[in-house]
Amino acid sequence: MAQSLNSTVELHTTGVSYMDLGGKVGKFLIGEKALEFYPDANVERFVQIPWADVEKIGANVSGKKISRHFEVYTAQGKFLFASKDSGSILKIARHYIGNEKVVQLPTLLQTIGRGIQNLFAKKK
Repeated sequence: MAQSLNSTVELHTTGVSYMDLGGKVGKFLIGEKALEFYPDANVERFVQIPWADVEKIGANVSGKKISRHFEVYTAQGKFLFASKDSGSILKIARHYIGNEKVVQLPTLLQTIGRGIQNLFAKKK
């Protein structure tokens, strides 16, 4: 049986976890101790990320619009999620982990541009 780390939940919403091949639809529980994701198909394959383990969390921002996809970076690796309420999730995360750990990720065009610049950069 899955046991939640949180005693109170600030946000309960649906979303997708991209841990394996394909996405797993499930529920996010955002509380005072952790970000938790419970898949609808098999609740025992849950993901619990304590706020103390989060190195940074970020999403793409275009103007004032925050994308559905967000990434959580920990010492164990990178977790990719999507939710219609990603802005609310990031606001709550900012409250628990601090403003400096909530970052704006580069857009696809910025990533491609950086790759092209690196191709033509002088080697030292």
